[in-house]
Amino acid sequence: MEAWVGSMLALLALPKFGLSTVFVIAFVSATLLPLGSEPAVFGLVKLNPDLFWPAVLVATAGNTLGGVLTWWMGYGAERAYESLSHHRPPDARALRWLARFGTKACLLSWLPIVGDPLIAVAGWLRLPFWPCLAYMTIGKFVRYVTLTGAMLWFWPGTYTH
Repeated sequence: MEAWVGSMLALLALPKFGLSTVFVIAFVSATLLPLGSEPAVFGLVKLNPDLFWPAVLVATAGNTLGGVLTWWMGYGAERAYESLSHHRPPDARALRWLARFGTKACLLSWLPIVGDPLIAVAGWLRLPFWPCLAYMTIGKFVRYVTLTGAMLWFWPGTYTH
């Protein structure tokens, strides 16, 4: 197992592959797996300051596509639940809250811990896909610009070999 982890880390090494690494990490971190992509984006931008906007855009794209997968997982889970169950739909407070705010709640998809499940619940509730995608993209883009910019502000200086 340790050899596999080491080989994966070498394969995804930031200085060597950069933007593709950021994309993969951002994609995986937008699923229900507990992983944060901000350190990868910050690390790449710290190593290559010229890649600020490309890194933010690639991370936004990867994270949004991971969110799309999560939305479809929620949608599929609801359909499976309905076809296998003759019970009434669950009536949880989070479901009611999301139903009340609708697709605009997907702006909060960037939040740690609750953002990814929020997108899965949006799929579960069959909220319209395209507006969810738009709000999710906006939220994730603003997060990457803000957090990466803030980290660069608080940790200035460039990397030297």
